[in-house]
Amino acid sequence: MQDWSKKRAFVSGHRGMVGGAVVRALQASNCGDIVTRTRAELDLCDQAAVNSFFAESKIDVVIFCAGKVGGIHANNTYPAEFMHQNLSMAVNSIDAAYRNQVSRFLYLGSTCIYPGKAPQPMTEDSLLTSPLEKTNEAYALAKIAGLKMCEFYRRQYNVLFHSTMPTNLYGPGDNYHPENSHVLPALVRRFHEAKESNADSVSIWGTGTPRREFLHVDDLASGLLHLCSLADPPDLVNVGTGSDISILELATKVAEVVGFQGEIVTDPTKPDGTMVKRTDMTLMQSTGWQASISLDDGLRQAYADFLAEVQQGVLREV
Repeated sequence: MQDWSKKRAFVSGHRGMVGGAVVRALQASNCGDIVTRTRAELDLCDQAAVNSFFAESKIDVVIFCAGKVGGIHANNTYPAEFMHQNLSMAVNSIDAAYRNQVSRFLYLGSTCIYPGKAPQPMTEDSLLTSPLEKTNEAYALAKIAGLKMCEFYRRQYNVLFHSTMPTNLYGPGDNYHPENSHVLPALVRRFHEAKESNADSVSIWGTGTPRREFLHVDDLASGLLHLCSLADPPDLVNVGTGSDISILELATKVAEVVGFQGEIVTDPTKPDGTMVKRTDMTLMQSTGWQASISLDDGLRQAYADFLAEVQQGVLREV
């Protein structure tokens, strides 16, 4: 295992859900020095600023969690910004890390890098085998460029630069925007508000039959630190649970955790989206890691975190 006590680790995007979980995991591992920067302190799109940061900071390990993210509407409306900003952050950071002798760089992408009609479960070798989903093509292309850059720098310069693709995430610091959040936090908020208002029913989009995979963000952080301990990690590896659940089954579980006792109504007039989306975990499990937080336990934790964030006035709604 990695001896973090002697490492100086830079976590980009530390204010996000993933970056925050990585910081907590590094703190629990007694990391010698955890380096973070807000966007105001370091603009990763500014090449000169990024070069100066790496030259001055003497970083050993980078866990790259930064990114411009958004829902379908944002991706469709601002593809130029999504591509430019994500591509700039990756190119600037990977090259500056190499030029300043960073010993390891772990780059985070997303399973949206896989083709829109990739065979299920999605394996790493399905990358670039057919067209991407059009709604987030710009974001996906930028992420693919970043992971390929890590792969090529590793091949050409013999540096430990590698990438991972997480599945759908949830947990502390999630986005609970009433319209733009992902399905799991959206359900948590909807059922909570329905319970508070004594509503008779809650409606969910579509038929409820599409199946999705969910990973607690603290499990992801554990997986990332595990990958950083490997002497010869894969260039690209999925991180998930390898199991999925239907949206209606998920809604039922969330309602039970929240304590909502009304009716759950499906709305088939709304789109279902992709019917199945699940990662193949064969490669990651072969390295000796698998997720440990069950969905039932994770949902209870997520709701407790939601209530605490509401009470503290820090619920994320962006």
